[in-house]
Amino acid sequence: MQLALTSPAAIAAPGDRVAEQNPAQSTLDAANAEIDRVEQLLAAAESELQRLTVLAEAAGEASRLAERELMTAQAAAATTAAELAAAQVATVAARESVADLGRETYMGADSLSNTVTLLEARGPDDLLERAAMLELIGDDRAERLRALEDAEDQVERADQAARDAVAARDTAAQAAQQAEADARAQLAQAQVGYDAAAGQKAALDEQLRAAQVQLLTLQGDDDPDATIEERRQVASAASAAGTGSLAAGRVTSCFGSRWGTNHNGVDIAAPIGTPIYAPDAGVVLHAGPANGFGLAVYIQHSDGTITLYGHINQAFVSAGQRVSAGEQIAEVGNRGQSTGPHVHIEAHTGGLYANRENPAPWLAARGISLGGACSG
Repeated sequence: MQLALTSPAAIAAPGDRVAEQNPAQSTLDAANAEIDRVEQLLAAAESELQRLTVLAEAAGEASRLAERELMTAQAAAATTAAELAAAQVATVAARESVADLGRETYMGADSLSNTVTLLEARGPDDLLERAAMLELIGDDRAERLRALEDAEDQVERADQAARDAVAARDTAAQAAQQAEADARAQLAQAQVGYDAAAGQKAALDEQLRAAQVQLLTLQGDDDPDATIEERRQVASAASAAGTGSLAAGRVTSCFGSRWGTNHNGVDIAAPIGTPIYAPDAGVVLHAGPANGFGLAVYIQHSDGTITLYGHINQAFVSAGQRVSAGEQIAEVGNRGQSTGPHVHIEAHTGGLYANRENPAPWLAARGISLGGACSG
């Protein structure tokens, strides 16, 4: 924030005033210009830190999606394998039935039995009834043969489906492995850039402080360091005022399209160990390892919304536990696809990962304002 500049009141006559104040004014203008320059560089460094964090999370998201595809493919492979086994059992039974039929025909028992049955008829009506029964026996014989054909066709289809499912599973496994490797490489690259940008930002912070001290000194401040620290604390408190009931920190990235990818949540930067509180009551669905997030907590609330808190250092709740609004659920960390300490917050509707929406309006309805572009 640029410090306001007010020149000392002049006493000299108008003509002399300009000459007397020009050197001091020039020095003050130069100090203000230096502050502007450093603040612009700081903004660029901060933007780069945000970009690298979002890209690292995007790589983690790709890895998570690949892992989910693998799980789906594995389930499909298991289902088709079970269907194939059932079809094979049905084929064995059908073959045994047809084999029995073949043995009966070969031994002649079937033909002789039919003849005896007709000769034993007690009259025309009885003869017709017995002939109809023998026709049914013939239909049963044909049904056995059809059952065998159907069973063999089913085995062939199930076998092909199983082969396709296994191939899809293997492809998904390779894709998941590649996505994980890519995510790790992206994180390593982003971390190098993040560390460099963080170092640059720290140096710029020192330059800005030096420029502010110079300006305050020129303005007659007897203790510029104390003034700067007081203003810093006020600004920090104002920044965290809205998020304090969630996690006292500074919002660094909002929901939406960012740097060629979609940022599916909101990031709040804070030191490792900063408490994270539940914004509303709900039931913990999961608290532990989460692909891309390292560790995460998922809470389902009464309106069906599921909120996610990723990159946490540790969780203080467990699956199945009911939590109240304002209860501490975790602490800020730097795990998973993360380049710096922060908590990543998402809001899911219609089920976990079914639809991810901007969490800002949902949080605002519960008294947590993220401010600025994150207001939704």
